[in-house]
Amino acid sequence: MRSSGEQIDEGDVAVGVADVLAAQARLRRYLTATPLHHAERFGCWLKLENLQRTGSYKVRGALNALLAARERGDERPVIAASAGNHAQGLAWAAYRLGMQAITVMPRGAPDTKVAGVSHWGATVRLHGDSYDEAKAFAHELARQHGYRLLSAFDDPDVIAGQGTVGLELAALAPDVVLVPIGGGGLASGVALALKSQGIRIVGAQVEGVDSMARALEGDERPIEPATSLADGVRVKVPGMLTRRLLAELLDDIVIVREAELRETLVRLALEEHVIAEGAGALALAAGRRVAGRRKCAVVSGGNVDAGVLATLLSEVRPRAPRRPRRRSRETALPVSAQEPAIPTLTPLRPDTGAGRGFPRMDANWAKAGVELA
Repeated sequence: MRSSGEQIDEGDVAVGVADVLAAQARLRRYLTATPLHHAERFGCWLKLENLQRTGSYKVRGALNALLAARERGDERPVIAASAGNHAQGLAWAAYRLGMQAITVMPRGAPDTKVAGVSHWGATVRLHGDSYDEAKAFAHELARQHGYRLLSAFDDPDVIAGQGTVGLELAALAPDVVLVPIGGGGLASGVALALKSQGIRIVGAQVEGVDSMARALEGDERPIEPATSLADGVRVKVPGMLTRRLLAELLDDIVIVREAELRETLVRLALEEHVIAEGAGALALAAGRRVAGRRKCAVVSGGNVDAGVLATLLSEVRPRAPRRPRRRSRETALPVSAQEPAIPTLTPLRPDTGAGRGFPRMDANWAKAGVELA
């Protein structure tokens, strides 16, 4: 697969690195960069998009699409189909810009996500039992009423907006970034932003919910996705534009078992105090099978239903984590029979600013103000 972030065309549609940079300039006024967290027990850095506005990265693409449309003079009401997070992002963006938005969501969408959309004043239509049924209904409404149909992933403005996640990771110089894949918008945008820097981009999908992995292997049959905790990536047919981008830019896709996903979500909550939805924990679950010195997994969303989380916490018993490797030597002081041994910490060395027992600052990460243990 190609290692450059050059522009890819899908018919008359083009999206490239310049579009991601333009999106960053638009969004800077409205959204702040989300934090990074080092999950030491997982050996992985986490990009906490669950702390983004509306609890998901999706607001980036939706807001960029509305701002770009306004620049082009397109003031039509916007309609979108979504399992929840794209709908919430669009609702918040439309509220912030004073625009009209209609969202079509599957009847089984989590109550927290439906409530989140309604909170920001967007019109909510519940239709069908899957994202693809909701999408077909949104297409019909757009045709009848002249709305602008905004895809959750297969739109150049949306892809460019999601790519700003990658731009925020660039300064940290990871060697591999793990991204969940449903329709492919987030993975495409992150790949555009980072691939030219030689960073590996690895996608994550759930067993039985792997339409993009099959499409990239040439199997384009529309197979009904299996029921999964990761409802945000249950896409029957992946995007055409995103498929082209990922065929060129993606390094690999890891297929995660449902049990692995459930365990990872519970461990995130109990060990790292990070609340993620199923799709949000997917990249980290895949990270257990990916080697990397500095791995970063995108926690794409945190809009998990309270009842689902409570059930998982009561039912799933994670395996005990492995004991960590000792990172610094400890030297015992001479002690009497009455005194316990106390480890000695070497003072800071003037030449490096670090000593044994003290945190070290790697040069690349120090630029970003991130301290490595």
